[in-house]
Amino acid sequence: MVFQSWDNEENEMSGQPADVKSLSDRARVLLKTLIETHISDGHPVGSRTLAKFSGLDVSAATIRNVMSDLEDLGLIASPHTSAGRIPTPAGYRVFIDSMLRWKPVTRADFHHYQSQLSTAGDSQALVDSASQLLSGITQMAGVVTLPKQSAARLEQLEFVKLGEKRVLAVLVFAHGEVQNRVLQLARDYRKSELQSAANYLTEKFSGLDLAQARQELVVELKQIRSDMNQLMDSVMELGGQALGAEGDERPDDYILVGQTLLMGYEELSNIEKLRKLFETFSAKQDILHILDRCTEANGIQIFIGQESGSSVLNDCSVVSAPYSVDGHVVGVLGVIGPTRMAYERVIPVVDVTARLLGAALNSR
Repeated sequence: MVFQSWDNEENEMSGQPADVKSLSDRARVLLKTLIETHISDGHPVGSRTLAKFSGLDVSAATIRNVMSDLEDLGLIASPHTSAGRIPTPAGYRVFIDSMLRWKPVTRADFHHYQSQLSTAGDSQALVDSASQLLSGITQMAGVVTLPKQSAARLEQLEFVKLGEKRVLAVLVFAHGEVQNRVLQLARDYRKSELQSAANYLTEKFSGLDLAQARQELVVELKQIRSDMNQLMDSVMELGGQALGAEGDERPDDYILVGQTLLMGYEELSNIEKLRKLFETFSAKQDILHILDRCTEANGIQIFIGQESGSSVLNDCSVVSAPYSVDGHVVGVLGVIGPTRMAYERVIPVVDVTARLLGAALNSR
């Protein structure tokens, strides 16, 4: 893979509401300064601080008026404990879509990340390594879904006799992944029967993913049901179990690393919030639903607060990207952290890691 940097213009998104598009240059500068300052120190930002760091030659009264307008638009809010303001999820969205400039990953960092992934072994080890990498770099939770085997291309199928009515099915995929399944069968099979069935299934379904192979097997069964010979009887029982019924492939799952690091962020340190957050991590369904949405889109996806669809993540952001094998999206990885995260640093790290993980899986 070639080292890659990003064009800032390509990192901007359109489609903002008309009232947001009509923000004055002064309002945009103050909103950007407020968000960057809040991300940096975590405190509500007052007009004096904005006057100091915005670079604008305006009075404190003018700044307060602009802040009031931004608050009316729902882009910032004033916590009851402070006279300063903090960004809302809507404010972060405007910032990310139209003001953010990504910080490219340096060449040295790129090769460092690449070396950490290239030393991993099989796909499970690569996923573990990628989640550790994301968490270690960002100091937030790193999450990587396991590659979907149904999207991988089958290369070879073998059967190994284990004992009476028990057979080990060995599925070898094009990118080098090997999956073993123990089959409990209706009758005992001779080694010659197992070899014949394996040869037939490999020849018939090599190059297809599991979903396609299952579909072809069903069609085959319908075509020959009236003239079933002994070989095809073996093929149908062994192949049916080895390739699995629809929905039987390894369930989507993910590796999550660094969730305890989230306890170090003040906005997430509430015990009740943490309890619900960790319960969500354990239940997995909400997180998988969010990551699933990323597989249907190209490139980086960012969910801020309520955009995730899970109330437990109202104070969190998820930055995610899909990774591919043989041109097919097989999984998603990302970072989960507070809405107050350094997006300009996190986004390119997630993007590069997704590309590197896909390249590492392809090489196997």
